[in-house]
Amino acid sequence: MTLRLTRLSHGGGCGCKLDPTLLDTILAGLPNQLRDPAMIVGLETKDDAIVYRLDDDKAVVATTDFFMPVVDDPYDFGAIAATNAISDVYAVGGQPLFALAVLGMPAGKLPADVIGRILAGGSDIAAKAGIMVGGGHSIDTPEPIYGLAVVGIVHPDRVKRNNTAKAGDVLILGKSLGVGILCAAFKQGKLTDEGYHELIETTTRLNSIGAALGEIGGVHAMTDVTGFGLLGHMSELCEGSQVAARLYLPNIPFLPAAVPLAQSGISTGASTRNRQAFGDNVALPEGLADWQRNMLFDPQTSGGLLVAVAPEEAKTVLEMFQNQGHATATVIGTLEEGAPTIRVGR
Repeated sequence: MTLRLTRLSHGGGCGCKLDPTLLDTILAGLPNQLRDPAMIVGLETKDDAIVYRLDDDKAVVATTDFFMPVVDDPYDFGAIAATNAISDVYAVGGQPLFALAVLGMPAGKLPADVIGRILAGGSDIAAKAGIMVGGGHSIDTPEPIYGLAVVGIVHPDRVKRNNTAKAGDVLILGKSLGVGILCAAFKQGKLTDEGYHELIETTTRLNSIGAALGEIGGVHAMTDVTGFGLLGHMSELCEGSQVAARLYLPNIPFLPAAVPLAQSGISTGASTRNRQAFGDNVALPEGLADWQRNMLFDPQTSGGLLVAVAPEEAKTVLEMFQNQGHATATVIGTLEEGAPTIRVGR
């Protein structure tokens, strides 16, 4: 019998994230921390990574991300987890320098060669990003867990945050939505080979364009779309920047293999949690189909960058995405003055 990693865990990918409302409650209860003026980006805006100023020209970027399997192939699981973790450095405009592995495995259930393949998948993606995994830490856990702690570098004046968007900005999404749907279908045995290929292609495509976008002054804000879905991360950007968003539903790209699966009723528990946490800030069009609503809240594992850019730079940024292999990158909406809400139009 073929070993199935997804059968060893109760969740998978970025859908494993804590419920956003619960996370807010936990963070609100933390004691006051030491104030350090060198900490450019910390906890305050739920950004993708912390950024710590070293001097006038250099700042360190640090992040960690790990989760349980979304697929059964150990190499693919490792590659997806590593791509997802490195993305957080790119999302603040940084360039990764090195990584450390975060590994928790049920040692009595998984052979050593399977665990080795997970690590190999992560190491190969790190190599594609131009970095090495220099070590890490491993423990024996009931469920398989893998990810990376990643350290990068960025110029302090080129940090891209999720709370610095401006009214009038154009919104560009770098990858199509629907990863959570594909992962749910995989666990149910309903994902075709073509759908699996689509899943691996999008989740192992690095968001390395983020480092180049950090050089563009007209890029005002940036984040990556992961476990809270497009509308969840869009809500955080609007809240932090105190702007309203207007999205155009026909422009929002969906993964082709995910559409019929979503239409058939496949969804995720995390999309329901996301809708409950962020839905009050979102106005959806009348008559919107359930599957479309689910896709907009669908948790993305290793999702695309969401970029708020000045209109005069939008064409340049879009061309950069497409030149780096993000063929479905597109303008999905605009920002305007107003309360931090999202209006989705047809």
